[in-house]
Amino acid sequence: MPQNVYQQGFTANPGAIAYQKRLYPWAIAKLMPSMQRAIVGRFRSRSDTDGHLLCHRSHLGKQRAIALWDLG
Repeated sequence: MPQNVYQQGFTANPGAIAYQKRLYPWAIAKLMPSMQRAIVGRFRSRSDTDGHLLCHRSHLGKQRAIALWDLG
């Protein structure tokens, strides 16, 4: 199952988005200039996140990405 399927259809209901973020607490963030980050994907488990992070790192090249626990 793709990691971002949960986001479809929840844009009109902010409460549903908060609930879905709790279901997928692990995230991969691409680090950007000025201490900003962009969430690339969300996952239920740390092991899924680590596996996808390895793939993202091979495709991102010099851009940095990290795994993080993000509930909010």
